[in-house]
Amino acid sequence: MTTPRDDDRTEAVPTSAFPDARGTGSGAVEPSVTGAPERQTGTQAKLKPTRISGTWVAVLASIVVLIVLLVFILQNLADATIHFLGAAGTLPLGVALLFAAIAGAILVALVGAARIMQLRRQAKRGLR
Repeated sequence: MTTPRDDDRTEAVPTSAFPDARGTGSGAVEPSVTGAPERQTGTQAKLKPTRISGTWVAVLASIVVLIVLLVFILQNLADATIHFLGAAGTLPLGVALLFAAIAGAILVALVGAARIMQLRRQAKRGLR
């Protein structure tokens, strides 16, 4: 003998019960397992990205970059002689290129910081 269970029960709510954005009552409604009406709008509401989600994406991208750098350094362990401002030394090629990339990034950051400070000074003068 079969008895009806709560999760087998579906109820449909008429479309006129929930007006759409124009108030015309033409919103589509799908059956609900719990009996509560659910409105289907055709497209799901898009959530705004948060700072934490942006940070999470940045962390994942950083992990990928670090893995690529590690593989690069491990594949370029041959010693290279480096000459800089009269000094000379030997380093693994991958490490030397990593140091060069870091030095370039620091240089770009310094130029960017100088520009930001310049714009802030101009903004303060404009407020006076």
